[in-house]
Amino acid sequence: MSDYQEFLLAAREAAAAAATVIHQGYGGAAVNYKDDGSPVTQVDIDAEHAVRGYLMQRFPGHGFYGEELGARSVDAEFLWLIDPIDGTKSFVRGYPLFSTQIALMHRGEIVVAVSSAPLYNEIAWASKAGGAFLNHRRIEVAAPRELSLATLSIGNIQTLTTDPQAWLRVGELLASAHRHRGYGDFLHYHLLASGRIDAVLESDVNVLDVAALSLIVSEAGGVMSDLDGAAIGLSTT
Repeated sequence: MSDYQEFLLAAREAAAAAATVIHQGYGGAAVNYKDDGSPVTQVDIDAEHAVRGYLMQRFPGHGFYGEELGARSVDAEFLWLIDPIDGTKSFVRGYPLFSTQIALMHRGEIVVAVSSAPLYNEIAWASKAGGAFLNHRRIEVAAPRELSLATLSIGNIQTLTTDPQAWLRVGELLASAHRHRGYGDFLHYHLLASGRIDAVLESDVNVLDVAALSLIVSEAGGVMSDLDGAAIGLSTT
C-alpha cells in the first residue's frame, strides 16, 4: 500500500467538497474574465476555497498553489496544486467536460492525484506506488501498439499551429494514426489511463491542468511528459 493514503483520502474528500459547490452553482453562474481573457466564475473561487479550507484544516503546515487563490508557502515540503474547475469554458457553456484537479507534491515530486468530474460522474485517483483507479476500479493503460493501430486524442494545440515545422509534424502524426479524436481536458487522460485510447497530444496546458493527470497516467503504466520529454513539474507551462 502507498505511504500516501492519508493524503489521498483527504484529497478525495476535498474534491467531494468542491463537487457540492459545483453542483449548486452549475447553470447559473455569472462569468467574469481574467487579464488573459480566460473566464472565471464565483463557483471557481468558491470551489477552490472548499478544497483549500478542508486541506488546510487537515494539514496546516502544507503549502498551496491554486488557479484562483494563488500561492502560499510554495517552498513547503508538501505542496498542494489545485485547479477547482479545469474547463471553466465548458462549465459556463453548460456541458460537463470540466473537472476539479488536485495534486500533492512532496519535495517537488507529485505523489497524490485526484481528477474529479462531478457532472460527468467520473473520479480518478492515484498515489505514488499505489496504482491508479477510476470510479473505484483499478485501471491500466493499453498495451503498446504501432501508431498505425493507435487511437490519438488531440487537446489544446494552438501554440503548435503557429510553428510551421511543428504543425507539419502534427499533420504527419495525424495521418499516421489509426484514428484521432479530440476528447479534451480530463476526459482523454481518463481514457488513456484506462486503456481506451493510446496517446494524447497537447501543447497549451500548465502544471495545474495536468499535475494530477500525469500521476494517474504514470501509475496506470503510461508515460507523460512535456513536449521536450521532461517530467511534469512546477515549471510546466
